[in-house]
Amino acid sequence: MASPQISAVILAGGQGTRIRHLLPHLPKPMAEVQGRPFIEWVVRFLAQQGIRQIIISTGYKAEIIFAHFASCALPEVRITCTTENDPQGTAGGFLQAIADIPAPDAWLVCNGDSLMLTSLEPLGDALRDSSCSGALLGLSVPDAANYGTLESDAQNVLKRFAEKRSGQGLINAGVYLLKHELVAQFPKQRPLSFEVDVFPGLLSSGVKLRVVPVVAPFLDIGTPETLKQAGEFIAGNLPFFDGASSASSS
Repeated sequence: MASPQISAVILAGGQGTRIRHLLPHLPKPMAEVQGRPFIEWVVRFLAQQGIRQIIISTGYKAEIIFAHFASCALPEVRITCTTENDPQGTAGGFLQAIADIPAPDAWLVCNGDSLMLTSLEPLGDALRDSSCSGALLGLSVPDAANYGTLESDAQNVLKRFAEKRSGQGLINAGVYLLKHELVAQFPKQRPLSFEVDVFPGLLSSGVKLRVVPVVAPFLDIGTPETLKQAGEFIAGNLPFFDGASSASSS
C-alpha cells in the first residue's frame, strides 16, 4: 500500500463532564488555548501532517463547533462537521461520521480533546504490510499505572488491551489508522466502543493490527489540571502547527 489516501475523523462528541464547570457554555474541544479552540490546534496539526480531508464528529453543543469551522479558514484542508444526535460510542460516532463520505484508502481516527505530537508517517508505513489492517500509536510512558496498556509481540502486532499496571508501558492515546475495508467488520451494535467492542472483536477474529511505539509530547485536556497545561503545551510545540494558518470548510 504505497502512499495511501487518508482522511481523518476527529471525535468531538463527548460532554466533558469533568471540566464542565470550567466551560459551562462550550463543548470541551472548544476550550480556548493560545487564542484558538483546542480542536483547531488538532486540525492544524493534521494539516501540517499532510491530511487534506477532515471530518469532525460532534455531539454536545455541536452548533458551536459547526459555527467555528464555518468561518475558520485553514489552507488546503476540507473540513466537514457531522452531528451525533444520540450517544453512539467512539466507534459508533466514527461510523456515523463517515456514512456519506467518499471512502479513502484509510481512515485516521483521533480525538478532539487530545494531541500526540509525532509524525504520522509510521502509521502509513505499517499499513504497507498487506496483511495488516490497521495501526495504533502506542505512547511510551515511564509509569502506566493510571492507564490501560497495549500489549504486542516482538513484531509489534497488537495482542490485547491490558489493565492498568505500574512500570514502563505503551498506552493507547486514541490515534488509529484503519484500512477502509476493515470498517465492514465492525459490529452493528450501538453504542459501539473502539477499545471495548471493536478492537477486541477484531483481534479474536484474527485481524492483524500493528502497534507503532512512540515517545512524543501528549496532552489530554479532560481534567482541570491538564486543561491548565494546554497553553504551555501548545506554545512549546508550535513547529508541529507551522504551515497551517489559513481551508475550505463545508
